[in-house]
Amino acid sequence: MFFKQALDTQLDRWIAGMREQADLPVKLRLWDGHEYSLARSTQPAVTLTVREAAALPLLLSPTLDNLGEAYVQEKIDVDGRLSDIIEVAYGLSSATSKLAGSAIARVARHFSHTRQEDKKSIEYHYDVSNDFYRLWLDPNMVYSCAYFEHGNEDLATAQLKKIDHILTKIRLQPGQTLLDIGCGWGALVLRAAQKFGARCVGITLSENQFALATERVREAGLSDRIEIRLQDYRDVGGTFDRITSVGMFEHVGKDNLVRYFSRMCELLADDGVAMNHGITTPDADNGKEPMDGAEFMNRYVFPQGELPHIGLVLDTLSKGGLEAFDVELLRRHYATTLRHWADNFEARGDTIREMIGERKYRIWRVYLAGCAQAFEGEKMSIYQVVCHKASRRASTLPWSRRYIYETTLD
Repeated sequence: MFFKQALDTQLDRWIAGMREQADLPVKLRLWDGHEYSLARSTQPAVTLTVREAAALPLLLSPTLDNLGEAYVQEKIDVDGRLSDIIEVAYGLSSATSKLAGSAIARVARHFSHTRQEDKKSIEYHYDVSNDFYRLWLDPNMVYSCAYFEHGNEDLATAQLKKIDHILTKIRLQPGQTLLDIGCGWGALVLRAAQKFGARCVGITLSENQFALATERVREAGLSDRIEIRLQDYRDVGGTFDRITSVGMFEHVGKDNLVRYFSRMCELLADDGVAMNHGITTPDADNGKEPMDGAEFMNRYVFPQGELPHIGLVLDTLSKGGLEAFDVELLRRHYATTLRHWADNFEARGDTIREMIGERKYRIWRVYLAGCAQAFEGEKMSIYQVVCHKASRRASTLPWSRRYIYETTLD
């Protein structure tokens, strides 16, 4: 009896604090049928149902990690438009920090990133099933930030424009060799061979991606110009005129970035061009105080994923023997890409739930929509960095960026 009274008092204080700090459009429903409003002046747009008393402590400290954990474990349910649900989650988390007087302390994580561990992490994320990804990606199955040149493109067009944007940036020419580190299901190397006339090697650690990418190359009649390998970037040999890495270096680890860029430099021809396209953190301290939600991401979505600041990217790239000559921020593009993915995921929610089960459905639903909000609100960022060996002469550089935008999509 005493415990219940204390809990009721704590809950009443928390509700009052949330109303004062956040004024969120939330109806809170408890397992015993009691309902409360967290809003002072707005109509509820989201209903948050606490299904058991054991979940209440997670609600009373509603970090993104706690909310995500409770939702995945089916301790809470949320009803409403997905965009409203995600805004409410961020609002609850922000209000919690204000009520606590400071950010909740977290410990930065470091991972060893051995070949075996990296392969296991990649398989965990990418080997859900190819059919799963087909349900919400574009027809070419490009699982990275698209490029919305005008802002009104559909997802399929924007993804093709992204690939052409990359290949044009690196000035890919017919007959040149291209290494794509983390080739996914093969969309970039297929485009590089078909439109730009390159000879390509694509590498991945995902069995599912390797199988489908190999099949697509064969169906396109390009087996003589494209080789797909199940291989770690550290084990690649040879020299390449061009190197691309799209959405892969997030798995490398901050402590390994110098070695990663050094390996890229070793594989690059003396007059070659490389491009790294990857997610970064806006935290200039590189995660000494990890963002809210990082624990959820590591546990359920991207095991051992680590995000560096763009400053660290450029510093380690330079220490690896490369020189950056073009840096482009694509944060708005990724927010839009993720909204497309989240909308596609919602539209096919029943099919996805049946395919992968309730738990994984909840994980991916939270992940896609939550990341869209994170990029929109500068919780995460993304850059394309074009580089070459630091020994290149100035006379080999283009005079301007005009060459990037003078091509057309066909």
